[in-house]
Amino acid sequence: MADRTSSAGQGWDAIVVGAGLGGLTVAACLAIRALRVLVLEQHTVAGGNSQVFRRLGAYEFDVGTHYIGDCGPSGALPAIYRGLGLEGRITFREIDPDGFDRIVLPSVDVRVPRGWRAYRERMAQALPAEAEAVRTYVDRCAAIYATASQAQGASPGGQLSAADGSGTGLRTATVTLGALMRKCGLSARARTVLAAQIGNLGVAPDQVSVLSYVGMLGDYLEGAYYPEGGGQMLAATLVEALQAHGGELRTRSLVTEILTERGRVAGIRLADSTVLRAPVVISNADYRRTVLELLGSEQLPAAVAARAQRSVMAFPLVTLYLAIDEAAPSPPAANLWWYESEDVDALFHELMAGMLDAPRFAFISSGSAKDPRPRPTRARGAGRGRLLTAHHTVEVMTLCPVTGAWAVDEDARGYGYRADPCYDSRKRQAGAALLAVAERALGPLRDHILHSEVAMPETQVRFACSTGGTAYGLASTPRQFGPLRPDHQTPLPGLFLAGASTRSGMGIRGVIIGGVHCAEAVLGESILAEMYAGKVLGDPALLAPRPPGWDPLLASRGTRPGRGTLRVTAGAARRSG
Repeated sequence: MADRTSSAGQGWDAIVVGAGLGGLTVAACLAIRALRVLVLEQHTVAGGNSQVFRRLGAYEFDVGTHYIGDCGPSGALPAIYRGLGLEGRITFREIDPDGFDRIVLPSVDVRVPRGWRAYRERMAQALPAEAEAVRTYVDRCAAIYATASQAQGASPGGQLSAADGSGTGLRTATVTLGALMRKCGLSARARTVLAAQIGNLGVAPDQVSVLSYVGMLGDYLEGAYYPEGGGQMLAATLVEALQAHGGELRTRSLVTEILTERGRVAGIRLADSTVLRAPVVISNADYRRTVLELLGSEQLPAAVAARAQRSVMAFPLVTLYLAIDEAAPSPPAANLWWYESEDVDALFHELMAGMLDAPRFAFISSGSAKDPRPRPTRARGAGRGRLLTAHHTVEVMTLCPVTGAWAVDEDARGYGYRADPCYDSRKRQAGAALLAVAERALGPLRDHILHSEVAMPETQVRFACSTGGTAYGLASTPRQFGPLRPDHQTPLPGLFLAGASTRSGMGIRGVIIGGVHCAEAVLGESILAEMYAGKVLGDPALLAPRPPGWDPLLASRGTRPGRGTLRVTAGAARRSG
């Protein structure tokens, strides 16, 4: 098929590939600086792993928004949303500061409180036989966090950097979490308790950079929050800023190639062969796919291409989504880290060996428990206009292997894998196993299930085109952490990177901060410091009012090929399932 160059594409100053939170953030930042920005998303809705999905028009599930660190009045995300002119459009609700996470082992049940001092004493009380070793370990982690944060100034970004002036961060960056724990003399049981939240990073304790784990934990100890209205609010609000300042979001628009001319970026090509031109392309797509597929390794220096080729991804997830009726045991607002084993290292050795017959640890979260207010949806098949019965939604997830029967076919971006009987069998087994875990952790559920489905690593490949089906991007190992991760600015003029694999870090907080850093690289000016200082860079007067029944999911659908922008009305919200 011959290329079809779109005349509309001639006017873009920048094209963003992928509408995850990193891509949307950089796009909104560029739009408020008067650049003409186009965001292209291959899925039907923006948000990446922050998005929600609905079933039967009523059950809403969070894909990846379970809690966000440091979202208090002086936190990073409120400052960025305020700086984009979005103050008052998104509210972060703090999860119980006396226990935003609960860690359960066969012999330990402990709630994680806000603050390093409270965390230190709570963990010491939970592990009295090792109290002094626990305090030593937590004190070292708190010192690492404080040193790195101070080195990064008043406006810290994403993951803790390995580049602080004292050199402490650089030395620490080469140390794994497991090595630090053993140096402090902690037993396998204590290491399991203190590394219980490792599922937030998708990397084994003996492989993860201690700076990465400490940065993640420290951000949550600054306060753990959940956005009112659910995870889709994060993306929908950024889309509002983008569109208000002249930018555009197009969904169902799969980019297959990043184009170059005369040694620099020239635009992109879509799956239908349409060519859109721009002097700047920001890829929020999977890092390996960006370098090795969309661009082609020959376009970059050999060392950069080789690093992408040998890069290691974090573990993928398998997730069970449940809607349960009001007679079922109510899930807590706090997240639950449930472990059958008291040896976290042995669990990861099993994963690396391709073993997952029955999950022996899991993360359980409930968005409806964190934000019980009704979402703007109505049930299908339940009578015109009648709300479905009260219910809770629950997500139950565990890390899964990348080898053996769990190895992901990278061609799973098509739909054929769902007809594979081996895949179907593995999916059913995983769902049954996770349901058994959920019942052990929460109580009897199976007689109260209103809806149930399972997402596999192939699901992540299909919807996010991510290598290996991981939601975490590059594994945060010492060799792939901080300055050793890809920079936002690449050696190819005009090509920039955003997202979970960049040096700003992974997770919601990391990719949003990284989006601002990426915009700074494009513009050649500082934005984040101004946002932290309270400056409003966007124009709130340009934002469209939210009509009655405004739906963040519909607001995130943008425009589609052959269609105009979807009108978000109360009637449209009722048809959104």
